[in-house]
Amino acid sequence: MQVEFDRDTCIGMFQCVAEWEAFERDEDAGKADLAGSEEVEEDLFVRDVPEDAELDAKFAARTCPVDAIVIYDDDGEQLIP
Repeated sequence: MQVEFDRDTCIGMFQCVAEWEAFERDEDAGKADLAGSEEVEEDLFVRDVPEDAELDAKFAARTCPVDAIVIYDDDGEQLIP
């Protein structure tokens, strides 16, 4: 499973931070950061989701009010949102 985070879309509600420890607050920028991720395009970050964190990652994606977090399965199919 993989998570994709569009930091440009993020509005800094930080609901993802409450759901999954991989998301961290960047108070100065007013946006979340995805720890351990790779920036694949400007403000677009990707990382693998450990098996023990899959549920947390899904909750983080579901709670994002602007759909800045997308979850993909191992075959590249979009699961959430």
